[in-house]
Amino acid sequence: MTEVELQAAAFRRLVGHLQERTDVQNIDLMELAGFCRNCLSKWYAEAASEAGDSMTKDAARELIYGMPYEEWKTRYQTPIAE
Repeated sequence: MTEVELQAAAFRRLVGHLQERTDVQNIDLMELAGFCRNCLSKWYAEAASEAGDSMTKDAARELIYGMPYEEWKTRYQTPIAE
C-alpha cells in the first residue's frame, strides 16, 4: 500500500470509530484532543475545496457523522453540564 492509501485507511477507521462512539460528546473530544467531529468535517470540506471539488458543510458533516448532523444531535447530543 502507498502512504496515501494507508492514510486513507486510517482516516476511514477514525471516522468509523467516531460514528460508533456516539457516547463520546464533541465537547469531550474538544477538551481532551483539541478537535471534534465538526473540526474533522470542516477539514474534510476544506480539503475537497483545495482539490477543486465543492462540498457543503452539511455534506461533510453527514460523511463524518454517518447521518445528517441535526439527526445526530437529536439522537446523541447531551446537554452540556455546568
